[in-house]
Amino acid sequence: MVESTSGVKQPEHPKLIQIMGPGLITGASDDDPSGIATYSQAGAAFGFGLAWTLVFSFPLMAGIQEISARIGRVTGRGIAGNLKRFYPPWLLHGIVSLLVLANVINIGADLGAMGSALQLLVGGPVALYVAVFAAVTAALEVFVRYSRYVAVLKYLTLALLAYVATVFVVGVPWGKVAWAILLPPLSWHKDYVLFVVAILGTTISPYLFFWQAEEEVEEEKEDPEKAPLKQAPAQAPNEFYRIRIDTYLGMAISNLVALFILLTTAATLNAHGAGDIQTSAQAAEALKPIAGPFAFALFAAGIIGTGLLALPVLAGSAAYALGEARGWPVGLSKTASRAKAFYAAIAVAMLIGVIINLMGIDPIKALFASAVVNGVVSVPVMVTMMLMTRRKDIMGKFTLPPILTILGWVATLAMTSAVGVLALGTLIWA
Repeated sequence: MVESTSGVKQPEHPKLIQIMGPGLITGASDDDPSGIATYSQAGAAFGFGLAWTLVFSFPLMAGIQEISARIGRVTGRGIAGNLKRFYPPWLLHGIVSLLVLANVINIGADLGAMGSALQLLVGGPVALYVAVFAAVTAALEVFVRYSRYVAVLKYLTLALLAYVATVFVVGVPWGKVAWAILLPPLSWHKDYVLFVVAILGTTISPYLFFWQAEEEVEEEKEDPEKAPLKQAPAQAPNEFYRIRIDTYLGMAISNLVALFILLTTAATLNAHGAGDIQTSAQAAEALKPIAGPFAFALFAAGIIGTGLLALPVLAGSAAYALGEARGWPVGLSKTASRAKAFYAAIAVAMLIGVIINLMGIDPIKALFASAVVNGVVSVPVMVTMMLMTRRKDIMGKFTLPPILTILGWVATLAMTSAVGVLALGTLIWA
């Protein structure tokens, strides 16, 4: 047992349900409708040939997310808040602007996918569904107390079970999957390389860094017995243990579900020559004649459920970053009257997402633009985070341990290489 700052005895190892929080929600939100589209396209186009990417990306994704969480928990500020305090304004505003742009585009693409998925299930107008999804998400984020809203988001992670069920409904040759992971059929073909880059960019996204760091700050503020670890170093062992379990389990669930989505479309669409799909809704629709109505319904319902989880994360991370950069009061634990600009940013992000759909912008181009911007912005964010966690004026005595430092730099190098390959490929294949 250990003592809290208030003298109350706390268990050294709390129950798993008490541990799971920011990491679980962050990981689950990574399997948003645009991510589902990427994994579905990869499976439909290349079968099991890209399954290895989701095994390879797991430790990199988990490591960089743990680093994000540590920044928030140690300093009591999000990534943008630390950028504002310790780095030049041009870097802060450049990163935040790119993040907000990518998130808004992603919100629009996710709303469109959710509207299309609901239309497949019940019919009706996509535009109306898009507006309703945006309004409901914004209203919940603005008006529901943080502790209750987090509970709602935790329950929404159950939507991922739709893809666990689907992969067993369609039937997968697990021997072939294992072979493709252990001895992947690597290729320098343009489309293969671009999909490798796309999957890395989808699993390691900057909005996840900002969200998890901020949720650690929110969790600390919600508990009167907690304080930033720079001020309460005695809490560090328990908090780092909790962060590691929460983050690695959350990211494992995220990547496992992404793998199941890829395997589902590989075992059905690719196996039947239906490799040309463009959206998650098209993947669900294509499943119906091949895998049956139950698999189709599960897949489509999963798009809606994961979208309801991802939208608040996308809008929230943009509002957190913008708010900290501008010096606004920020936080879902604050009432709307105490953080007007922060909540207004969430509402405006949702509104722009609706407008993107009403303007008839090609959702595939929107998703591609979002992936490109996410990939580009992830590199300076990751480099800055790694440098940030080495500074004692930011992290105090809680600079990163060697193993996490190595893992973080490997993840940064992987993303830098992915963006470089994408840039080079754009020139060569144009």
